[in-house]
Amino acid sequence: MRIACWQATARRSDVSAALGALRSRAREAADAGASLLVTPEMSLSGYHLGARRLRELAEPADGAMCRAVSEIAADTGVAIVHGWPELAGEEVYNSVRLVDSTGTELAGYRKAHLFGDIDRNAFRPGETGVVQAELGGVTVGMIICYDVEFPESVRAHALAGTRVLLVPTALMSPWDFVAETLVPARAFESQLFIAYTNWVGSERELSYCGLTRVVGPDGRVVAGRRDGEGMVLADLDLSLVDRARAETTYLTDRRPELYS
Repeated sequence: MRIACWQATARRSDVSAALGALRSRAREAADAGASLLVTPEMSLSGYHLGARRLRELAEPADGAMCRAVSEIAADTGVAIVHGWPELAGEEVYNSVRLVDSTGTELAGYRKAHLFGDIDRNAFRPGETGVVQAELGGVTVGMIICYDVEFPESVRAHALAGTRVLLVPTALMSPWDFVAETLVPARAFESQLFIAYTNWVGSERELSYCGLTRVVGPDGRVVAGRRDGEGMVLADLDLSLVDRARAETTYLTDRRPELYS
C-alpha cells in the first residue's frame, strides 16, 4: 500500500485556493502511484482562524466543500483524507473525512480531545473514539492531532483492529517532540502504522513545525519531511504489523482488569 502525506503551507482561509491546491496534490499523488492522500488538520479552511471565522466557514458533511473533495478523488482516482469545520445542527466540530477513489465517503471523525482555548473556544468535542474504514482491504482509522498524545486513543484503535492510523495534525513549535518522540512511541506500543501529517508556515501567532512522517509498527520512520511544503510518499508493508504484534506482545499481555 503506497500512501502520500501532503505537508502543506498554512494560508489565509481561502477555500477555493485550498481545493485547487488539493486537486494538484491529488494528481501528484496519483502520478506517484499512491492510493491514498492524507492532508493536515482542517486542511480546507485553515486551523487557527478564531471561532467566529470557523463558524462562518462551517458546512455539514454533505456541503459544498466535501462534495468538491469527492469530485477531486473521483477525478484523480486517489482516496483522500481531508479536514474541515463541520456544522451539525448548531454545533461546529473539528472533523476529518475519508473518501475512496470513487469519491464515496467511507468515514468521518470528530476530534475528541480538544487542545486548549484554540479548540475549546471554537469546537464541540466528538463523542466517538474509534472510527475505522476498510480501504483496499486494509483497516484504517482516523484521529486528529492532540488525540495521538493520549495513548489510550491509539491503543483503542489497535485493539479494534486498525492497521494504519491516519492523523491529520496542526502541530506547532515548540512541540516538535510530539512528532519526533511520541508518535514513534505510539506506533511501537500499539504495533500499527501512523501517518502523521502536519502544516508548515504560520497562522496568526502559531508557527507550524512540519515533521510530517509515516512511522512503522516497529517505531521507525518509514518516510518523513522536516521543513517546507511537499509530499511524503511511503510504501507500507502490512505484514510488518502482524510480525510486530507477534514479537512484541503488548496487546495480548495487557491486564486491563488491573487498570480499568
